[in-house]
Amino acid sequence: MSSSTLPNPPSLQPKISTHQSKTLFLLQLCKSTNEATQVHAQLFKSGQILQTFHASKMAEFYAISNPGNIAYAEKIINHIREPNTFILNTVIRGHLERENPEKAMDLYHKMLPYGPKPDNYTFTFLLKACTQLSIAYFGEQLHSNIVKFGLCSDPFIRSKLIHLYANSGRVLDARKVFDGTHHSELDIVSWNSLLEGYAICGEGELAQRLFDEMPNRDVVSWNTMIALHVEKCEFKEALRLFRLMLDDRERPSSITLVSILSAVSHLGAIDQGRWVHAYIEKHGYKLDSSLGSSLINMYSKCGNVDLANAVFEGMTQKGVDTWNSMISGLAMNGHGPKALRLFENLGTSGVKPNAISFACVLNACSHGGLVEEGCKYFAMMSQEYGIEPKRAHYGCMVDLFGRAGMLEKANETIRSMPTEPDAPMLKALIAASRIHGDLVLGENAGLQLIELAPYDSAGYVLLSNIYAMGNNWNRVHWVRKKMRGKGIKKTPGCSSIEIDGVVHEFVVGDTKHLKKREIYKMLDEMSKRLRSEGYKPDTKEVLLDIEEEEAKEASLGHHSEKLAIAFGFISTRPGTTIRIVKNLRVCADCHTALKHLSKLYGRDITVRDLNRFHHFIAGSCSCLDYW
Repeated sequence: MSSSTLPNPPSLQPKISTHQSKTLFLLQLCKSTNEATQVHAQLFKSGQILQTFHASKMAEFYAISNPGNIAYAEKIINHIREPNTFILNTVIRGHLERENPEKAMDLYHKMLPYGPKPDNYTFTFLLKACTQLSIAYFGEQLHSNIVKFGLCSDPFIRSKLIHLYANSGRVLDARKVFDGTHHSELDIVSWNSLLEGYAICGEGELAQRLFDEMPNRDVVSWNTMIALHVEKCEFKEALRLFRLMLDDRERPSSITLVSILSAVSHLGAIDQGRWVHAYIEKHGYKLDSSLGSSLINMYSKCGNVDLANAVFEGMTQKGVDTWNSMISGLAMNGHGPKALRLFENLGTSGVKPNAISFACVLNACSHGGLVEEGCKYFAMMSQEYGIEPKRAHYGCMVDLFGRAGMLEKANETIRSMPTEPDAPMLKALIAASRIHGDLVLGENAGLQLIELAPYDSAGYVLLSNIYAMGNNWNRVHWVRKKMRGKGIKKTPGCSSIEIDGVVHEFVVGDTKHLKKREIYKMLDEMSKRLRSEGYKPDTKEVLLDIEEEEAKEASLGHHSEKLAIAFGFISTRPGTTIRIVKNLRVCADCHTALKHLSKLYGRDITVRDLNRFHHFIAGSCSCLDYW
């Protein structure tokens, strides 16, 4: 029998008896393993010898058919004196189709010393098994055997080797195999495998260079690069690539759209988000749990809960991720009671809440000041659903108690945890200490935070603010010196606004925008109108060692969100909603100013900061000054 995955041509097939031919014919008619077993039994009753060809067909039936019986196929192999390569490949393939890569490898190692000589198909299957196991060590052994059997020039094997090494994060080894192959022999899978390997290792420049060199690209190529840019927070570049993908007439997959919606969400670019939603509807994409949840997240993070809810209500099949997205969207937009009601509906919908569901509802309680409800849901997790609280859930409780001024309760929660607190938890405690004036607790938490995360600028800034509130400028300078010694710089405040599909970004005191003259003229007008309303800048928010009150006020007036809003005022028609995304927490002074501005200019102003949304309407904010 030839070493091939296909039977020999009729003229080369071994001679078999008339009875065996009849049996083989009956086997081909079988529709279940029970029927095949009966045929097999008849063969033994007739006293016929199980020949290799007949056995290979029998093994193939049991290994490949659905549902089949892979264990029975292995038994057949054990009863053959000289099993051929075809039988070995067939059973290995059967294990792979049943997602049993370990057993495929075990069979190979068991038969290698005395079994048939492996061929290119054998190694193609085995390399696939190694990739599924994500074990490069086995791949190295196979690579050695491939060289030993003289099969290293086979293009399919080289493709699988590239994929194995790249998937294991060993891009240098993947590149060696890649470069050792003539480009004309490399299929799109090989190019994509190396591209994905670079993406896994975060090698953005190498990935881009390879992407530019690709003779052909498919949807996987584009998805890899778009997802890489989203992961590296290069959201504008991800959107640019998406537009190029469409120009290249490559149809996006649902995976592409999920990545793009994530980029849109981070930018708060609702106009582009609406365009993507229209594209989804126009081209008939199915709103499964993943794509539907991404749309809900996008609208929620762009501050439009009504559109998010419309997507949610329009979905016929809602998985737990869909419910979680909507609960989270309501919570971040200041609709705590609605989020809680939706969580209760989840409990009666037949969909079981998971750990993320409880994190979402606890977050809603925290932002809404719903302490009693938060305690109820925290207890419900383990008592009714058997879900043990994780760090994220304890962090929500610390935030809940801290915002409510229950600092001792927040500290007690941290002490009672089965694990050490993480950075977000300590940041929440410091913020609460600052709001409620417990500088000692804030200092202790701040010192713990910079020890836990020594290269996170936020910890130093929070600790510096605590010292500045107590006018302890020596310690403020100590913190700054410590930052300089580690080469750490404060993350600058940055605000963005989307105008006509283009995202414009501003930093504090920004003078780089093409319309800077008009922007600062509008800032002056805004300042005058604010003062006429009795607004006075809250200079306590400028926690810098600046003695001159006038300099402090100037610093507040040029915060990034105010620049973005000024640009929004001069770039849109009266009455248009202004939507801002900020990378840091909105300060108390800006919060007060924005409430006044929404009333003075008759504009709804929506600001998404690091923690939540603030919807400023007619002089009030959706957070009810509780953030």
